[in-house]
Amino acid sequence: MLKRSSHRLAGRSTARQTRASRASLMSLVSRTAPLAAATAAALLLAACKLPVHQDTSAPPPDPFNPAATQLLDNSHWQLVEWKNADGSLRSLPGAAATGAAAAAPGARPVTLDLSTATGQRRASGFSGCNRYTGAYVLKNGLLSFGQLAGTRMACIGAGGEIESAYLDALSHIARSGVQMRDPQALLLALENGDRLTFASTVAAAAPPASGAQPAKQGE
Repeated sequence: MLKRSSHRLAGRSTARQTRASRASLMSLVSRTAPLAAATAAALLLAACKLPVHQDTSAPPPDPFNPAATQLLDNSHWQLVEWKNADGSLRSLPGAAATGAAAAAPGARPVTLDLSTATGQRRASGFSGCNRYTGAYVLKNGLLSFGQLAGTRMACIGAGGEIESAYLDALSHIARSGVQMRDPQALLLALENGDRLTFASTVAAAAPPASGAQPAKQGE
């Protein structure tokens, strides 16, 4: 009888402990459930809120990044500023560079077109008095030109005065860069410290010739 009573008392004690444990667990769950729910909601809100990157808040990209220069194929430009090494500005025909003398009425601007229409990299444009053409190269982030040929008209005025200097500048480029943000610009830093700025124009590139292959690097 004593043993049976002891077993019954032990069973009752175990049952009470089990009920107490269950009650304690339920109480713990009830207390932590709101915190868990709040934490889950916060994590969900954070996952839905993507970072916002505004162009105006981001630092401007480096225009002399070599990768930018490689995008110059089939682009068209007009010379809008020539800054000398001492900071002064050279007068340009057909362009209103800040601080420069007004362009002569009817003067044509200096232009530069870079095309792969023939399957080769060819440069052409107007140098102030004559048309010019020749090969160009994009290599290691640098724009350079081969021998340039042109017509032989004689000119007076701003166009005739700048032509020789401009063609010479194209053979002495130390660094080339492209400003991708509007207004897009081509930047040429010369070996003598001068800096030429070209504005992008809306001229459309000529369609590739039939059977033409994409221009090869270095051509």
